[in-house]
Formats: sequence, structure tokens, C-alpha cells
Amino acid sequence: LLRSIITLEDQFLQQPTGSNVSPEVRSSNRFYPYFKDCVGAIDGTHVRVKVSRDDAPRYRGRKGYPTLNVLATCSFDLKFTYILRGWEGTASDSRIIKNALTRKDNLIIPNGKYYLVDAGYMLRSGLIAPYRGVHYHLKEYSSHPPQNSRELFNMSLCNAIERVFGVLKKRFPIIESTTEPNYSADT
Repeated sequence: LLRSIITLEDQFLQQPTGSNVSPEVRSSNRFYPYFKDCVGAIDGTHVRVKVSRDDAPRYRGRKGYPTLNVLATCSFDLKFTYILRGWEGTASDSRIIKNALTRKDNLIIPNGKYYLVDAGYMLRSGLIAPYRGVHYHLKEYSSHPPQNSRELFNMSLCNAIERVFGVLKKRFPIIESTTEPNYSADT
């Protein structure tokens, strides 16, 4: 089943061309003047996997069990536009994004456009990270709204990728499960 789904990837994952401004940005006075060249957000998530005892140290994620670190991009209408799977749980976000930008089936950043990323990603043309030392995860705003312009920037569109991962994990709880799966990292 999974292999069949993967064959549909090209039909459902369409990278932005940069020729159109996202309707979610264009229709917002708060976002448009500042984010008109932003094509989406990038982040990673860890998915628990089963690996051999020998491979376990390479895959042991920050939660202490083997994971795959999956990089994804999404548009502001919460649609995935690129997914890079297969990296072991110990791989850094910067290492994964560097690979995504240079591989044959690469992540494309349209000329003059950019993606919003979290602080774990390398700084380079086409990637804009949040202000350092300022809250930016959705859960950090659950008890209070943004307190200043930097917090508002960090919270505004950066959370699109967190929201789309949240929707995916609610729809497919196996992705977020802490129980050891019966499928391997090669699946």
C-alpha cells in the first residue's frame, strides 16, 4: 500500500513556481506587504521506526527511540508541497535541508522567493528563520498571545507547517505513536 501511495507523489506534491502569491497571504493586510515573496514553510518531524540493533544508535531520535527525520514543506493553505523521507533520527535539520537542495529530486526555491524555517535550519538565501531568543512554536502561545512584533512575526506564518503536521498526525495516529512499529525504516 505504501509503495502505491508513493507512486502518486508527483500528482499530489506540487512545488511552488513562485509566479503566484498565496491567497492566504494576498488576502491579508497583516501578511501581504511582508510575506508576498514567501512560498511556504519548512520543518521536520520524527516518525518512529523499527531498525536493527546495530542501526539503532544512528536512528535514535531526541525522544530516545529510533525515528526517521522527515523534512516537509507546505503552502499556507496547509498542503504539503515537498517531502524528503529516509533520514535517520540523529540527522540535523541543516544536514537534511542541504541534501534536499542538492539532490536529483531537489527542493526548489523559486528565484527571489523564500521559505520560512525554524531556528534549526542553516541560514542561506531562500530560507528565513525566526528571530533568535523569541518564542515561535504554537504551543508557546497557547497561554498568551504574541507580546511584540518579533513574536508576531515568528508566530504568524511559521506555524503553518506545525499545523499541517498536527492535522496529519491526528488523521494517522500511527505517525505519532510511541509504540514500536512492526514496519522497518526501509518501508
